[in-house]
Order: sequence, then C-alpha cells, then structure tokens
Amino acid sequence: MIGEIAYPANGAIRIGPFGSALKKHEFSGSGIRVLGIEDVHPNRLDSTKRKFIPESKYRELAQYTVQAGDLLVTNMGTVGRTCVVPDGLERSIISSHLIKVSLDRDMAWPPYVSWALTCCSLVVAQIEASGHGAIMAGFNSSLLKELRIPLPPLAEQRRIADVLDRADALRAKRLAALAQLDALAKSIFLDMFGDPDKNPKRWPLCPVADYVVALQGGKSVDPESGVNPLARFRVLKISAVTGMRFLPGESKPVPASYEPPVSHFVRRGDLLFSRANTSDLVGAVAFVEDVPDNLLLPDKLWRFVWRQPPSVEPRFVWALFQTQAVREEISRRATGTSGSMKNISQEKVLAIETILPPLRLQREFVRRAGAVDHLRAVSAASLAELNALFASLQQRAFAGEL
Repeated sequence: MIGEIAYPANGAIRIGPFGSALKKHEFSGSGIRVLGIEDVHPNRLDSTKRKFIPESKYRELAQYTVQAGDLLVTNMGTVGRTCVVPDGLERSIISSHLIKVSLDRDMAWPPYVSWALTCCSLVVAQIEASGHGAIMAGFNSSLLKELRIPLPPLAEQRRIADVLDRADALRAKRLAALAQLDALAKSIFLDMFGDPDKNPKRWPLCPVADYVVALQGGKSVDPESGVNPLARFRVLKISAVTGMRFLPGESKPVPASYEPPVSHFVRRGDLLFSRANTSDLVGAVAFVEDVPDNLLLPDKLWRFVWRQPPSVEPRFVWALFQTQAVREEISRRATGTSGSMKNISQEKVLAIETILPPLRLQREFVRRAGAVDHLRAVSAASLAELNALFASLQQRAFAGEL
C-alpha cells in the first residue's frame, strides 16, 4: 500500500492547505510558487500560468513545501493524475487540490510509483471502485494511503520506470515535431500574405460573402443509446473540428430509423466551421481531407458553400480563418455570456471582411502547405505507432512481462 512505502515521518503524505488558509487575494506576482492541479500532468510537472505567495504568507504554510522526488497527486478534477517533483524546482508549496507523498527511497522509486498510479490497471480500478474516479470527484489522503500497487525489487522498479520514461520521451518529441510543422504552415501563410490585420501587401479586401454563397449545416439528432460501432449513420460532435483539424472519430451514432437528407452528409473537400462553442473556439475550422460515407453534419457545424466560379482555394480560407485577426473578429461578432456557449450567425460570418490575394498565389500556398501536411501525416502516423507501443509497454510493465 502507498501508506507502507511512504517515508516514516509525520507529514509524509499531506494534502494541501484548506481553502480558508490560502485565499485568492493572497496571491502575488512573485515569491514562493504555489502548485495546483493545472501544473500536474501524467508524469510531468508543467504549467504556463504560475501562481505565487509572498514570503510572509509562505512562513504560515511552510509545512506544505515540496521536495525533489515527492509525488504530487491530484485530488480534484481528474483525480489520481500524478507526477514527480523534478530536481531544481524553485521553492514551492501545494494547493488544496494536491496531495504530496514523500516516499521511503529504500523501498520505492518515485518515478515507478508515479507510473503505477497513472497507468497500472490494478491501481486505476481501485480508484474507480472507490467511487472517486469521476471528473470533479474528491480524493483524500486516506484513500491514497490504502491504494495497493505492485512493488517489485527496487532495481526492477528503476528499470521499468526508465523504459517508460524513454518511451514517453519519444512520444513527446513526436508531439513537438507536429507542433513545429503546424507553426511552419502558419509561417508560410504569413510570409506569402502577411498579417491579415495589417495587410502589409495591400491585398484587396472583401466580405466573406464575395466568395461564400452560404454556410450549410445539418440537424441536431438525438444519439442512439449505448455504444454501437456498427451504427449505419453517425453525426459529428463539435470536437471534430475544435483542434482545427478534422477528427472523424469524434462522432456519435444516430438511431437506425433516421434517414438523413443528402445535404447533411460530410463530403471530401468540405471546410467545416463551428457556429457555436465556448468563446475561444466558436468559429473553429477544419478541412476534410477524407471521410467515411456515413458521417453527418450536426446543427452546430456548418460547411462553406463556395461561389462559382471559385475565387478562393478552400485550404487558403482554412489557413486564413485560423489567423489571429479573423479569430478575433469572429469572437467579437459572436454572442453569448462570458464562460457560456457562444454563437455566431451566418450573416455575421458572411459580413467579415478579409484579404483576397490572387487565386494563383492561393494555389501556390496550397502546394507549399500540402508538402508540410504530408510531413505532418508521416509524423502523426509515427506518433500513433508510438502510442500503441507505449500502451503495450504500460500493460506489460505492471503485469511482470516487461
């Protein structure tokens, strides 16, 4: 059990200070760092938003200080997410949504225990069986102490953790490569056309209505109950486009009795647009490279219907609608209260004014971006293989087969 491999001292397993002990107004712009659930990722401590408290407040909460090698475990949100405090971390304490565990290093290797809490099916099953595995459920130090984990000899723990660490590092490199390729495509756009907001190349301006006849949507269909992988038709979720890339797997089955109109089917070459979403994702766009013949548009996703003869390349518009200038204009035109679902009307989208470079330059952009897309597809396939290998390694590691 986790409680049996904790360091034999008071406070070896400690939950962060109660909310009343650390209030929002006590945070400062610098000082001692406060770690929260947003900092803890599976086997990785990372955050772009840092919180601090002044030295005077820290003295009241010094018992919550973390040390290199401590485990950090989330006890709210997605509970049980775990990482190890790395060497060289600035002086830091935990918030009320984290539990820190100092392990007895003669019995347990922290990276191994972190992996066990993250991906060992036996441990995950215990968390779920306790009724505390759901999103936003609570998890406390008493439950953590009772978790049972497989515990091979220390040398074997180190070997297993090292294998998983190296495999995970390869996955991280592939993800970084994908991010760099996405940045390259955006760089090609800006190099050829400039920032649409400043329009340094003095391209003609026109409303979207000059090259789009309409935005055509589908229908909100109640999904079929249960999981049916053999469903005849499936309707897309909004999440199929929110990453700015088309994800056909983000769909749900519709009842077998439903007969969709032809206009509701997603087609190869469609440029899809989310008319409703959270404020930062309304107007997300994704280009459909390929698609199964049974996917349907919901009412919250539109396809662009182009004017003929065409004056734009769909892939150019896809890149254009991802630029900061167009994203901000969509956000300004969308309606809805802050923090809630926002919507934008077809009329407001068609009225947005954009640059319109010559069609021959748009096609040159599509050619260059297509080469980047090819590299991205190769990297994405490699990442998929690494993910499958990593899942296999995780299973074998805690089944004694690695």
